[in-house]
Amino acid sequence: MSATGVRADARIVARADGRGGTALPVLDGDGPLALRRTRATGTEARVMVVGAMSGPLGGDRFSLTASVAEGARLHVGSAAATIALPGQTKGEARYDVRLDVADGAELRWLPEQLISARGSDLYVTTRAELAAGARLVLREEQVLGRAGEEPGRLTSRLTVRIAGRAVLDQELACGPGAPGGWDGPAVLAGHRAVGQLVVVRPEFAAQRPEPRVLGECAALIPLAGPAVLVSAVAADALRLRRLLDESLARLDGRT
Repeated sequence: MSATGVRADARIVARADGRGGTALPVLDGDGPLALRRTRATGTEARVMVVGAMSGPLGGDRFSLTASVAEGARLHVGSAAATIALPGQTKGEARYDVRLDVADGAELRWLPEQLISARGSDLYVTTRAELAAGARLVLREEQVLGRAGEEPGRLTSRLTVRIAGRAVLDQELACGPGAPGGWDGPAVLAGHRAVGQLVVVRPEFAAQRPEPRVLGECAALIPLAGPAVLVSAVAADALRLRRLLDESLARLDGRT
């Protein structure tokens, strides 16, 4: 820890083990970003991100990188929600996530919610770089404030590139000091939970799902590539998760 906050880095590398499964030759985290391997499911390796400290706080700098090589399958979740908090150090905190998925590889990136507590200031980026034959399920959820609490400042940027081509690049800023209108009818419309689900599958290049409204607060949008985006808002984290889970089940053909 320094006068400017905590700096922490974590790295995951997944590779096919040659026996039909997935090995994790690199599983390295420090400080508040502890990584734990959990029981595998079939050919898929599973990793849990465990918050070993509070944060991110003001001035902190976190980064997490996951690389999935050809033939590997990786599922990454988190043990609990991440809570952005104010700290003794003034200034913005940053949390940067980089995901790299090779041809014939699959990544399911399904962390718990990010909660923006009152007085916090966090800029979070998630950048996914995929080869043409890669597969991805990425869920991102933000909750503005804890129960009965006003939110902090939260800026979130999500970028997805397939074979070097950007198919999604969006940024949302909420809370005190964010551009006007973030809580208006064109953006959150008074809701306090917002989320995205990105699904990338090579077969979508030939037949993508049609755009459609999913209830009152969610929509499925085909992207300019073998990918779709589900964007949703809800009154709370539980309802948001239900919307995104139902959307993924439809895409998987389970409903």
